Amino acid sequence: MALIESIIARAKSNKQRIVLPESLEERTLTAADKSLADDIADIILIGNPDEIFALADKLGLKNIGKATIIDPATSEKTEEYAQLLFQLRQKKGMTIEKARQQVLDPLYFGCLIIKNGDADGQISGALSTTGDTLRPALQIIKCAPGISCVSGAMLLITKAQQYGEEGVLVIGDVAVTPMPDANQLAQIAVCTAQTAKSVAGFDDPRVAMLSFSTKGSAKHEVVDKVVEATRLAKELDPSLNIDGELQADAALVPSVGQKKAPGSDIAGKANVLVVPCLEVGNISYKLVERLGNAEAIGPILQGIASPVNDLSRGCSVDDIYKMVAITACQAQKVDKK
Repeated sequence: MALIESIIARAKSNKQRIVLPESLEERTLTAADKSLADDIADIILIGNPDEIFALADKLGLKNIGKATIIDPATSEKTEEYAQLLFQLRQKKGMTIEKARQQVLDPLYFGCLIIKNGDADGQISGALSTTGDTLRPALQIIKCAPGISCVSGAMLLITKAQQYGEEGVLVIGDVAVTPMPDANQLAQIAVCTAQTAKSVAGFDDPRVAMLSFSTKGSAKHEVVDKVVEATRLAKELDPSLNIDGELQADAALVPSVGQKKAPGSDIAGKANVLVVPCLEVGNISYKLVERLGNAEAIGPILQGIASPVNDLSRGCSVDDIYKMVAITACQAQKVDKK
């Protein structure tokens, strides 16, 4: 089964409640309709029901009636969520009056639904900036336990089936933290391995911490950072199957890995790649996508206690539909106790 079909099947097997706050955005509403038709998630739309149904009629959508539609202006939960926002943010100067105003913002309202246990994940960005998507998530849902660094992973589906998991690799960070320190890089490694499990379905994430050096072949402070991050990642998650520092060829090619890093359990076998900085990650996945004719899916935000994902404002209906399934798979792995 191809990766996307596998992700969709796993989403269907344990449906999650996914909030789409940009309900009057045509691509988003169309993707919601398709998600409901295919039964991949329970969709929650934020907005005025009359306006949403009017747009659905205009677009010829037949399944929006299956969604839960919540209007912050009239919901019986709005005051409860305003009180929750006030409690969470009062030490930052939030007043109950400000909370009652801010709760009307669909991006904040959606995150409060999740924080209150009434939903499992959120997707926005077709209309909103990354900052607008992340701000309420970090203020309300906050980072996962032990994590202080949000990052973004990309799924790379390549035709080079001898690498990764039959050509599928997960790479991070490609989206959020420009110059992570060693501690942040360690967190990125742990989170990217978790994404490899929850989204890509890897049973055994094998994490390579990439650099321009393999096992001391070069000396530089940026290499030292990767070495230290590898050590810290092992402390953060002792079960993590990780090694570094490794050059990309040593991480992926068995013959090179055996020569450059003999005895490594990761060299030549990596399916998760962690790059030393955002610049490297962004350049790398775009080169693989364009020159290698690979499919890049993401970025998938990670490190938040419940999944909140950001779309490109140039996204397609299919991009949003896939992200619904991806967010659902992430949410399945969240401890909701």
